[in-house]
Amino acid sequence: MSASFALALQAARDAAAGQHYPQSTLYMVATPIGNLADITLRALHVLQLVDAVACEDTRHTQALLRAYGIDKPAASLMALHQHNESQAAQQVVQRLRQGQRVAYASDAGTPGVSDPGARLAAAVRAEGLRCVPLPGASSVTAALSVAGAVAPQAQESGFVFAGFLPARGAERVAALQKLALDGRCVLLLEAPHRIRELAQALGTLGTRPVTLARELTKQFEEISTHAAQDLLPWLDGAPQRARGEFIVLLHPAQPREDESAGQDVLRLLLQELPTKAAVRLAAQITGSSRNALYAAALQIKGDAGD
Repeated sequence: MSASFALALQAARDAAAGQHYPQSTLYMVATPIGNLADITLRALHVLQLVDAVACEDTRHTQALLRAYGIDKPAASLMALHQHNESQAAQQVVQRLRQGQRVAYASDAGTPGVSDPGARLAAAVRAEGLRCVPLPGASSVTAALSVAGAVAPQAQESGFVFAGFLPARGAERVAALQKLALDGRCVLLLEAPHRIRELAQALGTLGTRPVTLARELTKQFEEISTHAAQDLLPWLDGAPQRARGEFIVLLHPAQPREDESAGQDVLRLLLQELPTKAAVRLAAQITGSSRNALYAAALQIKGDAGD
């Protein structure tokens, strides 16, 4: 532990120790997404106070706690991740019923936002027990705060958090195009080994602005906004641009008054599906006429064969 975090622990005690921390309570603790200094004073105090820490990866969380000078015995750390969340949640409930205070921390960021934690909170609340949020770092809100994604005047505001898209081709294209038709900001998560594939799919959105935010809060943080059609060339411009975890933010779309949206979706689906299936799915996604889409599909197929 560095001297700076020793001061932080003292500041946490001074600032937070006088508050009420009831027993038989689950504390959902947001942890840094890269920069250790992004921990809150209340989180530091609660992590010292609780009887047990449930966490996505016990080794990762133990290392995090030790970085702050918090020493917890190994027996007080409980593994709770996406593969065992329902079962492990019952162990947490049992501890809470014994009067213990339990914290939950995912590997990075706010629990329950793409990370485990939602099922745990649901199980605790279903038993009539208390669940207290300790807000803090989140890659979603970090990216939103700097993207400058402003909706056109008189258009619906807000944003949609979609997380990771389906991995399979046709399902991925359909999900992406359905989200692209939403007039609000759309936030996606993507891993480095699939970012080029996503950028290629987004290219069909033409000039719609897209912000890529990678390695947020870390030394090599990079935030860059481009027209959707320029994303793939930009990624290919330097090897490091495809490294790290990504937040991908589709800026609000300009209102469209023509029928081209349905044909844009259709054109993508035809790359993965037979004509009839592509037409049916494009009609479901966009609300466009199936007959019109079928005629457009024949035209697209005819143009491709020329």
